[in-house]
Amino acid sequence: MQKRALGRTGLSIAPVVFGGNVFGWTADEATSFALLDAFFDAGYNTIDTADVYSAWVDGHVGGESETIIGKWLKRSGMSRDKAIIVTKVGFDNNGRETGLGKTWIADAVEASLKRLQTDYVDLYLAHKPDEKTPIEETLEAFGTLIKAGKVRAIGCSNYDGSQLQAALDTSAKNSLPRFDVVQPEYNLYTRDRFEGPLADLCISEDIGVISYYALAAGFLTGKYRKPEDTEGVARSYRVGNYLNDKGLKILAALDKIAAETGATPATIAIAWVAARPGITAPIASATSLRQLDSLIAAGKLQLSDQQMALLNAAGA
Repeated sequence: MQKRALGRTGLSIAPVVFGGNVFGWTADEATSFALLDAFFDAGYNTIDTADVYSAWVDGHVGGESETIIGKWLKRSGMSRDKAIIVTKVGFDNNGRETGLGKTWIADAVEASLKRLQTDYVDLYLAHKPDEKTPIEETLEAFGTLIKAGKVRAIGCSNYDGSQLQAALDTSAKNSLPRFDVVQPEYNLYTRDRFEGPLADLCISEDIGVISYYALAAGFLTGKYRKPEDTEGVARSYRVGNYLNDKGLKILAALDKIAAETGATPATIAIAWVAARPGITAPIASATSLRQLDSLIAAGKLQLSDQQMALLNAAGA
């Protein structure tokens, strides 16, 4: 599996990242272990999670995903340097504001490391902007973790171009570590949250990009084509947002290319993201080995210029 440089972090990752939000939610522990085994056996090497996954489930407190990943790391016997672990801090948990203050970050990373059963996190992300905490404080806190060897690289999620630029300016002015990775929402349907100023900044500053929602909450798998298809689905509240003329036009383009390539719509949708300017690797989730096959195939699928153009036009 050919790896891609993740910006200036020194990390090299395969072209698809496994989204660990499903671990302990729609994939139980045994299923999660099987998925991770198969993912790494196929040559992939990066898992994305967060300390808040999956606090939205009744009875959960957050950290369930990290706990499962930690158990898998220990059980697998894999050399720690073979797995790139990405986790995040600073997202509100069950109504409790956490933020990106230095005290919370110091406590949160220790809890994440304990759940992950590891001495360090490869990539630690600010999960969302914190308007109440000066960015200097956040970057200083991350710098302390880097110096202590608890974090290898840092980045941010859900920042727009102006917020990222402000953080980069602060890093340069104060000789602080900078955000070297960004995690935006990006897929064939939702493009404006990355394309434009944010993408241009990432390219010019050599910032790695691992985008999330590559499959638009499962819509781009092609399984959901009318409202009744979403009934009883865990993410039905999101999938329904894509059931419109634009969404159906995208599905039609995916169907056409699926007929040409023999690949699934999911594989094509993920491969499109992976081939876009500025993207290092998309994040995608799976809850079964059959779904995982589409993720694995996406890292190997090369779409033609004509196929990319068709998809670009459908999702414009």
